[in-house]
Amino acid sequence: MIVEGAHLVGSVPLADAETVFLTVSRALGRHLARLPDGETGARKDWIAWQYAVLAATPGLAPTAPGDRVYLRRQLVHLAGDRAAPRFGPLGYADAALASFATFDRLQRAGLVPAGLRFQVSLPTPLAPVTVFVELGDRAIVEPAYEARLLAELGRIVDGIPHDRLAIQWDVAAELGHLEGVWPAHFDDVWGGVLARLARAGAAVPRDVPLGYHLCYGDFGHHHFATPADASLLVRLARALVALDRPLAWLHLPVPIGWTAPAAYAPLAELALPAATHLYLGVVHQADGVDGARRRIALAGEVVPRFGIATECGWGRRPPETIPALLDLHAALLARA
Repeated sequence: MIVEGAHLVGSVPLADAETVFLTVSRALGRHLARLPDGETGARKDWIAWQYAVLAATPGLAPTAPGDRVYLRRQLVHLAGDRAAPRFGPLGYADAALASFATFDRLQRAGLVPAGLRFQVSLPTPLAPVTVFVELGDRAIVEPAYEARLLAELGRIVDGIPHDRLAIQWDVAAELGHLEGVWPAHFDDVWGGVLARLARAGAAVPRDVPLGYHLCYGDFGHHHFATPADASLLVRLARALVALDRPLAWLHLPVPIGWTAPAAYAPLAELALPAATHLYLGVVHQADGVDGARRRIALAGEVVPRFGIATECGWGRRPPETIPALLDLHAALLARA
């Protein structure tokens, strides 16, 4: 077993992008291939900030709160003639371009390692639509939102040099649909999920490294579903690498409760291409170095090499816990 580097999913709840770049570079820079901006400010709680964008879009209106099985959320619905909404800027491109200007300045000054790429983590279009749009209206809203988000991606890849950029799609809502947590607005759930992920991947230029982060959520530091083993993750991962788009990395969560070899056994079927780096979310602040080492050892029985990560982004953590979390990663990599 070989442990190769670390991956940051996206959010890091520090003051701003510059603080994230400097703090993470000092702690883990030599162990990373990519560096996100931390999704600071309004973006720290993943897609929560998109509710306001949706609610302010002509043709959509707020309605009563939705189910509270996992997420505390308000919903929007189609208003008026129920035509597809026409979305304006969502904010993702503006944030990425502004953060890259900071990244570029710091990297040129030698404060961010020269080899690191700037990582832009984006939710799949399905995520905000699933979380914030009434079920009966999603089939109309989703294509319009997807088109707008892919247009934002277009601005990002047009505005940042491809040899310094990496794109990650955050895949959470899709697992929620596959696990039956949320009803889907399309009949063939597996086929519909894979088609959407294929479109998202195809929209990233082939000379820009692409990765997918598979996620079971972190709302209140709980999953929306906790699988017994890695079977579904492996099935989805295999489907993603079979698409006509090379993947630079895949990130898979590893629940803290996976304490037996049987949970990890499906990982033996991953069969990733040599160019696709695997990262496993074995790092949990709750049980520190010892717990992570146990999960690393269990995964290492079936996967010959992988990098380490947390299961999800860090945006819902208190900022004062971040230095210790970075130290935890460094300690694990020092002993790898």
